[in-house]
Amino acid sequence: MVVVLVMVVVVALLAGVHRYVWRRLVGDTTAKGSPARRAGTIAAFVLPLLSLGAMTSARAGFPFWLQQVLAWPGYLWLAVLLYLTMALLVGEAARPLLHRFLARRSAAGTEDATAGAEEATVGARPEAGAVASGAAATSGAGATGEAAASGEAEVTGTENGSDGGTRTRTDVAPPPESPAAPTVVDPSRRLFVARAVGGAAALAGLGTVGYGTYGVLRGPRVKRITVPLARLPRSAHGFRIAVVSDIHIGPILGRAHTRRIVEAINATRPDLVAVVGDLVDGSVKDLGSAAEPLAGLEARHGSYFVTGNHEYFSGAAEWVDHVRELGLHPLENARVEIAGFDLAGVNDVAGESEGQGPDFVRALGDRDRSRASVLLAHQPVVIDDAVKHGVDLQLSGHTHGGQLWPGNLLAGLANPTVAGLERYGDTQLYVSRGAGAWGPPVRVGAPSDITLVELASRQA
Repeated sequence: MVVVLVMVVVVALLAGVHRYVWRRLVGDTTAKGSPARRAGTIAAFVLPLLSLGAMTSARAGFPFWLQQVLAWPGYLWLAVLLYLTMALLVGEAARPLLHRFLARRSAAGTEDATAGAEEATVGARPEAGAVASGAAATSGAGATGEAAASGEAEVTGTENGSDGGTRTRTDVAPPPESPAAPTVVDPSRRLFVARAVGGAAALAGLGTVGYGTYGVLRGPRVKRITVPLARLPRSAHGFRIAVVSDIHIGPILGRAHTRRIVEAINATRPDLVAVVGDLVDGSVKDLGSAAEPLAGLEARHGSYFVTGNHEYFSGAAEWVDHVRELGLHPLENARVEIAGFDLAGVNDVAGESEGQGPDFVRALGDRDRSRASVLLAHQPVVIDDAVKHGVDLQLSGHTHGGQLWPGNLLAGLANPTVAGLERYGDTQLYVSRGAGAWGPPVRVGAPSDITLVELASRQA
């Protein structure tokens, strides 16, 4: 029942957002019945359906080629929708300011035109002396008519002069003020503001998504950090681990994506490669060939792999066997001794649904605690277990650094560390932003990375 309610709320929210975006980008900027409005209305129905198809096609068992067809427009639209909505909301604040600016400029233009007309009228008046006699001759008959025509009221009375005589006095009252007309926004001005704000929002949203997509398709950049370990012997000083997580091979990011990552890792000449989960989004049948470039990883002490939550959506057992065939060493709640330290790996917590969750006792319980230890664990949330078992350094991924700003704020609510290196007691935790992307192939404010972690001995 709770799941159904959540789905209803999500669908209602998405419907409301699409309605808002349509109104601001289409309804306010196009004429009824115009080709532009028809096209915008069709897009408002088709794009969310593509997004729904992209998110459900794999679990619905659609052919992989159809998953690929749906994935690009469906997932990209979700990213565009996010940043379009944010830009339009910012535009709501700019909209009245723009209206006010245009109204003032229009009023200033009207005043200038009126002043110019008055100057022209004054310049065309005849000389006062030339018309004085005519004015005197017609003053008696014309005064009353002029007053009536102008709406002025004529009031006649008498007054005593200083010489004792009586004089007739005529006063003309000013015309009554007409009530102020209600302010009406010029329709052409309203259309201009709607198109200006909508166009700016579209430019900002599409530009943001375009740049974020370029960053993902270009491939991850290499970060380098040095991590001192108290128990690391001098002989292991300078040991380099290439950490890569969240590659997310899938309908969008395929073989070329994997090859770029392998080339970037090999260029760092690491001593060991750690693939820290979420390698794939799909089955071995569909994505096995896309993962094959991993066989080209080069490291003196080999390449190691632990599962992430997405492996358990994609057939974890099959993928563990496949990466083993590619030359990687899966660490399923297991540990190996490397020159100078212990390297351990635990299954992802998502494996608990299959009885294959993390087992820290099996991976770390009987080790020599005088040796330094490095733990591979996909999700940062297991840091408390790592501290409990005396781990010196935990290497994780999972968060993507938030991937799409302000997603980092949400990621921070669910993870102790969103990205980077932090200390928890005697244990250090490093979280990679990942080398790929899930859903939209877009990153904003969280660039993809491969991290070269250089271990440092305090005895060196």
